[in-house]
Amino acid sequence: MGNKIRVGLVYGGRSGEHEVSLQTALAVLQAFDYDKYELVPFYINTAGQWRSGARLAAPPASVGELRLGSGAASAAADADPALPALLGGMTERSLQTSDGGGSVVDVMFPLLHGTFGEDGTIQGLFEMAGLPYVGAGVLASSVGMDKVAMKMMFAQAGLPQVEFRYFTRHDWKHRRDVCIEEAEALGYPCFVKPANLGSSVGISKARNREELAEAVETALRYDRKAIVEAFVDGREIEVSVLGNDEPRASVPGEILSSNEFYDYKAKYVDGKSVMEIPANIPAETAEAVRAMARTAFRAIDGSGLCRADFFLRRSDGAILINEVNTMPGFTPFSMYPLLWKESGVSYRELLDTLIRLAIERFEEKQLLDYAGDGGQ
Repeated sequence: MGNKIRVGLVYGGRSGEHEVSLQTALAVLQAFDYDKYELVPFYINTAGQWRSGARLAAPPASVGELRLGSGAASAAADADPALPALLGGMTERSLQTSDGGGSVVDVMFPLLHGTFGEDGTIQGLFEMAGLPYVGAGVLASSVGMDKVAMKMMFAQAGLPQVEFRYFTRHDWKHRRDVCIEEAEALGYPCFVKPANLGSSVGISKARNREELAEAVETALRYDRKAIVEAFVDGREIEVSVLGNDEPRASVPGEILSSNEFYDYKAKYVDGKSVMEIPANIPAETAEAVRAMARTAFRAIDGSGLCRADFFLRRSDGAILINEVNTMPGFTPFSMYPLLWKESGVSYRELLDTLIRLAIERFEEKQLLDYAGDGGQ
């Protein structure tokens, strides 16, 4: 491994959260301690093509550099062919990059949000290649992306949550009336979402049958499953989780949305939403939310990090889990690192901890007998 840990940073991607990923990657690259780490950037464009730039001994200055491959080798890297046979150079914790230097990557750090990055697909690629990687594994990533599977896991863990219904595109096409009746049992207003997507893309609030049908059509443009959730008049509370088998939970924070609900515009466009950290809630409520965040993390078999989102119902103070995000926004101004900052963990310390957790999990998995021959 040498004196420095070489980190492969993967960002961009094919999902609708491509630009969010670029902002996250730039922030992370600018925060790493380059006395301890050497960074190898891997940019995935919106067509799914991989580009690799020069090894970084200093952070890039702009998102533009990231988009091309980074640093002095940007132009050359962009001209390189795509890397469709990436697995060919990914064996035994090594990865051949397109800079021709036979670079060894000690750990991969995927900073991909949404489809093809946060859903277990790239995590499976790293597993096949025998590479340590930061964040949730294949199962936790896929469950954390699929809101239906996630809610089923939460129910099994005994976590209270909002009532919901779901159906597939096939269901909607062939028995629309039944789907509408099931959804209307939740009452109006209700929220309709694609089952697999992040950053609140494709979410709609429906106040009547016409809006419900339109919302479902919108959701099914983004995924083959749509989920309908009952409306909750509640405060939005979030907790950051960090760890593997013994996860820690941060202080809770509260989202005060600029929009009717915390949608994509409120998150990334108008800049008017406010994060109150720590949340102004009773100490016993804060501790209960933190405990539930750890339970949710374990329920999906989480590792590394996640952000758990809750509703605090105004009528009776009940805590309802909404969802977890296994690769939350990670700029210094995102909720996840800000919650840890308030909890006494700096941004740079978070990066160090995530790298350590990734390597620890990888080393633990080497103890498994995959061949099933008892080590013979």
